[in-house]
Amino acid sequence: MKTLKDVAIGQTCTIVKLHGEGALKRRIMDMGLTKGTEVYVRKVAPLGDPVELTVRGYELSIRKGDAEMIEVE
Repeated sequence: MKTLKDVAIGQTCTIVKLHGEGALKRRIMDMGLTKGTEVYVRKVAPLGDPVELTVRGYELSIRKGDAEMIEVE
């Protein structure tokens, strides 16, 4: 299983599945990270946290822990 955390800088991927439960999963979906959405990885901080993404035409930064819950292809 490849997660969003594993995607290299400059690559584009598609979200396959969101893991997690309840409010956490809802928060990720509210940010626009839903199944079938294309995500471009812009930057990753030196220690890996946070990860800066381009999603649906806007920039978004998420924590490494949240990125591990997003399965991509």
